[in-house]
Amino acid sequence: MKINLLEFLPYIVVVVLLIRGIFFVVKQQTAAIMERFGKFTAVRQSGLQMKIPLIDKVAGRLSLKIQQLDVIVETKTKDDVFVKIKVSVQYKVLMEKVYDAFYKLDFPHDQITSYVFDVVRAEVPKLRLDDVFERKDDIANAVKSELNEAMLEYGYDIIKTLVTDIDPDQEVKNAMNQINASERKKVAAQYEGDAQRILIVEKAKAEAESKRLQGQGIADQRREIARGLEESVEVLNRVGINSQEASALIVVTQHYDTLQSIGAHTNSNLILLPNSPQAGSDMLNQTIASFTASNQVGEAIKSANAKKEKAAAKPKPSDEA
Repeated sequence: MKINLLEFLPYIVVVVLLIRGIFFVVKQQTAAIMERFGKFTAVRQSGLQMKIPLIDKVAGRLSLKIQQLDVIVETKTKDDVFVKIKVSVQYKVLMEKVYDAFYKLDFPHDQITSYVFDVVRAEVPKLRLDDVFERKDDIANAVKSELNEAMLEYGYDIIKTLVTDIDPDQEVKNAMNQINASERKKVAAQYEGDAQRILIVEKAKAEAESKRLQGQGIADQRREIARGLEESVEVLNRVGINSQEASALIVVTQHYDTLQSIGAHTNSNLILLPNSPQAGSDMLNQTIASFTASNQVGEAIKSANAKKEKAAAKPKPSDEA
């Protein structure tokens, strides 16, 4: 006997509809609100659930996951700069307050947005633009505190509020960038000036040290020359030549040594005054005469100074009386 499926098709459809009307599935991290003839009956958790067909119905479903709402608020700072502030609010529905979240608040996004606008426009006008950037965490904390107090009544828990963007007008940003660039140029110029000053000071120190060493070298050289001349005069004194004649002889000897040194260089030009053997003798005699005259002048000055000191030391007649 053959079974005609078409005869059982209406029964199959009824059974399927009854199964679908009796059983339903609630996803993980989701709560289903059940109503019976329009009246709240229960909150169903995740898994396979049952209801009475045509009597019970799923009035709605609420996600228990953490959600985020981005709110952009345009307001004015204390220094009259208009700025757009983006506040990200992270919130979730409390499991024990699903009823309040579903029935007490119809549009939670609009409610949260209104509170964010109210708090931001109350806090930002107290701050200058630079302070807004520095104290954005204070603004976020103020928004969170205000929202938590208001939304907890409706079954919403505010997890975190973040000020994720502060966007002033483009002209203001250009001016801020220009100020920053000028400040950096100023600092760079100061560093460059300090570097040049250090170079000049160090160069001056090096030149001073060079001059000091050069002067010390010249002094040592002259000291050695004087010591050599002193030894030469002592040697000449031992052979019967007095100091004046010895000094004159050394001067004449240095004169001819100088002429010999100049003549040793091929590229040097030398102009010689009339010179002869008698001229050398005359120069020696003149040098001796010069030393002798110098000694006589020195002795005369010493004698005059001694007489002045003696006259000054003699007591006056008024002092004796």
